[in-house]
Amino acid sequence: MRTLKPQLVHSIKGYSAGDFRKDFVSGVIVAIIALPLSIALALASGVGPEQGIYTAIIAGFVISMLGGSKVQIAGPTAAFASIVAGVVATEGMGGLATATVLAGIFLILMGVFKMGNLIKFIPYSITTGFTSGIAVTIFVGQIKDFAGITFKNSPVETLEKLKEVFLNISTLNVQALVIGFISLFIFILWPKVSEKIPGSFIAVIFTSVIVYLTDMNVNTIGDLYTISSSLPEFTVPDISYQTVRNVLPDAFTIAILAAIESLLSCVVADGMIGSRHNSNMELVAQGAGNTLSALFGGIPATGAIARTAANIKNGAVSPVSGMVHAVILLMILIFLMPYAALIPMPCIAAILFVVAYNMSEWREFSEIIRESPKSDILVLLTTFVLTVVFDLVIAIGVGLVMASLLFMRRMADVTDVYGWKYIEDEDENYDEDTDSGNIKLKAVPKNVLVFEITGPMFFGAADKISNVAFDKSKKAIILRMRSVPAVDTTALNRLRDLNKKCKRYNVQLIFAHVNEQPLSMMEKAGFVDEIGKDNICPSIDSALERAEHI
Repeated sequence: MRTLKPQLVHSIKGYSAGDFRKDFVSGVIVAIIALPLSIALALASGVGPEQGIYTAIIAGFVISMLGGSKVQIAGPTAAFASIVAGVVATEGMGGLATATVLAGIFLILMGVFKMGNLIKFIPYSITTGFTSGIAVTIFVGQIKDFAGITFKNSPVETLEKLKEVFLNISTLNVQALVIGFISLFIFILWPKVSEKIPGSFIAVIFTSVIVYLTDMNVNTIGDLYTISSSLPEFTVPDISYQTVRNVLPDAFTIAILAAIESLLSCVVADGMIGSRHNSNMELVAQGAGNTLSALFGGIPATGAIARTAANIKNGAVSPVSGMVHAVILLMILIFLMPYAALIPMPCIAAILFVVAYNMSEWREFSEIIRESPKSDILVLLTTFVLTVVFDLVIAIGVGLVMASLLFMRRMADVTDVYGWKYIEDEDENYDEDTDSGNIKLKAVPKNVLVFEITGPMFFGAADKISNVAFDKSKKAIILRMRSVPAVDTTALNRLRDLNKKCKRYNVQLIFAHVNEQPLSMMEKAGFVDEIGKDNICPSIDSALERAEHI
């Protein structure tokens, strides 16, 4: 599974007619779920409803065909809504296509270079922060359509939208509000009637019929957008240096989001079916799916956890179900897309309200606030606020920098350099046996100092090497490094400086119990030759013998 081989290749071995029936039924049901969501998420992203369908068809088919998961369903997701809307507002559809193609290339490279496991280094506080922030931006962005409020301006930023809501609250449309609440009630109550057919689909049908038959004064998709049932056309975006420069940060953010969301969805799916996905192959598939989606007029896509879970619950056994789901959506696009014009905008807003609630992770958010260290809380709140007030590019960038700095500070705090305590009248030293908790006594030769270093020695803690109290009257200094897992260049240079100082006063520097990474670092840098191999000792006992010999 570590090779770049699509899961489809593994799944078709021994594939039977019974398996296809399961995949076909599941694919049809997931397509019904995906239809209103794809339209709603496209509108939330500032593009036309057909762009959402194009994405679910192209990216959904390609990612299922090439992906590393048996049951992953891909398509437009709420995670991209705010960033896509921002790119479209500033760079247009051409800029979005360029950003998505670049993101696709980044994802493919991440998979090819086997970086699937690196996603786990994104802190949980950051993913929770920006996910909750996205939920808030989606919720605020849909208040206008849910309540039928007419804006005088066309704001892009979340706080500006909220301001417009309060400024124009007098234009609230009661009929739109009624349709919105009817949609929400259907969402809440329908699962008690049936779990096979999604509540969003029922809400779309029911409210569309009500608005059409009663001629209510409620905006529909057809009132605001031109609905097209034409097939997606292959279009190469006009990629210029200026456009690439403008959208490069957005492309990177899209790639990171796609990787995080898709691999998280794969992990959830693995737990549900007792399987294991190929993360690197999944990244390659995500890259190919996003690239082709952009070239055929779609928007960014990634693995959708809710649709993937529905796919599993309805009996899917292979990636064929995801491919069936895409084909069914293609049929809907060709034959039924004009009817999407009848869908009321308050119903779309209600769908997105539910999406925002489901992705808000408010329980996880409050859990971090209650139980985590202050540094994690700071990263969480910073990422959340920046996502709401500014955008994801800034939020993720600042969040990662903050998390990294706080982690380095934490590591620097646990790193220490201290000297042994001596019993001067016996010329002996206490050495704590960390396994048994006992205190042992070791004889330290005359004119020798012993220092213990604990924790990783990196640039944030390298200055602690200065804690080695230099005494030119001594003949040797022993640095015991059994608790040092890693050393970086900055720390190594500080050790070099200490060694030069020792040589100046004819004091020998001796190292005891150097672990694998620090020793490798010292050898590559030529520091072992500077010290002398005889002065790199495997244990404290051999180091003390070496010091006594000197």
